[in-house]
Amino acid sequence: MSEYSHLTPSETFTSEAGQDAAEGPELIKVSARSRSTAVAGAIAGVMREHGMADVQAIGAGAVNQAVKALAIARGYLERDEIDLVATPYFTDVDIDGNERTAVRFRVEPRPLGD
Repeated sequence: MSEYSHLTPSETFTSEAGQDAAEGPELIKVSARSRSTAVAGAIAGVMREHGMADVQAIGAGAVNQAVKALAIARGYLERDEIDLVATPYFTDVDIDGNERTAVRFRVEPRPLGD
């Protein structure tokens, strides 16, 4: 059973529960079935609220949806004069006792004009 098996086809993504605003933004988890526009909206909202976001994907399909969402989020943030830069890195996650490698994107604002 995968980390995302609890998602129904109508759900687009999930975020880590239990974090409060003092700890920073929630982790946005993307699955291969995620709607990239919905994930982009979440990224844009978290960027507006916290000034940074973390996006996690496991598997090629999920990484594809995450990258598309990042590109769409740039457009959503354009009217707020926020550009973004995403730094990808690997991280190990435990899913039902199995270690998996995830791709995580640290999303931060980029100064305009760069």
